[in-house]
Amino acid sequence: MTLRALTLLLAMTLDPTGGVAGEGTSAAASIGFDLGRLDDAGLYGPPDGRRSLDYEFCIPVGTPYNDEVGAIDPSASFMPGSRGRIGCGPGEVLVLGNTHQPGFREVLAALAALPYVARIGEAFFE
Repeated sequence: MTLRALTLLLAMTLDPTGGVAGEGTSAAASIGFDLGRLDDAGLYGPPDGRRSLDYEFCIPVGTPYNDEVGAIDPSASFMPGSRGRIGCGPGEVLVLGNTHQPGFREVLAALAALPYVARIGEAFFE
């Protein structure tokens, strides 16, 4: 299945509020923030201070995983050696991304559907 076909398939499972249809699905359970607070451009906040939401998740170490995630999410940055707030363990790589990109809901749904992504959490930078 091509990435485009997978993205379209996943897009069909999204509900109009930006969540993932089917309460209790693994994809819905693994996204740890409310997609409904984001506008169509992937931004949230007051009108004079809109900003993207940064997120983080862990993937296994290895080029095939990096390649697959990179093909789904153009905003993905790989941070080997960093645990992040999400707590990546040994044998895992922290991945950072953000919602200010076309099709961010479909991107997040596709990432959440990967069998090796347990949870996607909001990233906070201090």
